[in-house]
Amino acid sequence: MILSGKTVMISGVGPGMGRKLALLAAAEGAKVAIGSLPSEQAFIDGVAAEVKAAGGECIAVGCDVTDQAQCHAFAAATIEAFGTIDGLVNSAYVHGGWDLFEDADLDVWRRAFEVTFWGALHMTKAVLPEMKRRRAGAVVNISTQGTVRALPRQGDYACAKAALNAATRTCARELGEYGIRFVATRMGRLWGVPYQVAMAERAKQQGITLDQLLDGVRAGIALGVIPPDEECAKGVVMFLSDYASMITGAGIDINGGEYMSP
Repeated sequence: MILSGKTVMISGVGPGMGRKLALLAAAEGAKVAIGSLPSEQAFIDGVAAEVKAAGGECIAVGCDVTDQAQCHAFAAATIEAFGTIDGLVNSAYVHGGWDLFEDADLDVWRRAFEVTFWGALHMTKAVLPEMKRRRAGAVVNISTQGTVRALPRQGDYACAKAALNAATRTCARELGEYGIRFVATRMGRLWGVPYQVAMAERAKQQGITLDQLLDGVRAGIALGVIPPDEECAKGVVMFLSDYASMITGAGIDINGGEYMSP
């Protein structure tokens, strides 16, 4: 188990990769602290119950990452429950209105930055004292292939993630002396419940079958497969582990090679 003896925090846990990541991290030996908006407390309590039913240890903490005090309270609750913090996964995000830039409401863009970028910085600030004290830690920032591919109607999300990529490198350079590593994982499409629901609705709107729609999607992915949530979660777990002890400041594509698509 590659996370044996470690404690991992995950922000923004939802029904997609966040849930799969919590279950996988626990299966790999980590004690897990998961967070989501306070309004989603019942959901993350359910995920924590799943982790415990599988033999793991998990706490669920309501946390709005745009509120620095809540982020610090999340970190404090993790230390109180498990004694320390070894890893943090910043996965909370907001995807805006899917408008072209010309038509976009820039307040929507600001909201994307508030959650996706500033929220990650709030969480990182909250865990730094404990990681610096231990002179060890790993922070994985969930990013997107949209920072290397110009994807129409995704500018707010891509720009917020691009800022997060830059912060990943800055923090890696400044905090490496304390043994704290930072990695950004550039995700693409994630084959899980949220994406499956969205694609089924899109196929209906276009008047085609789901298979027809997905065939077109797969054609743009080098591996010919829409990456499953759990496979992408495995990459994140690896970067949290000691197998990645010499990797920091990196941006790594975990998207089946879709980032190479035109």
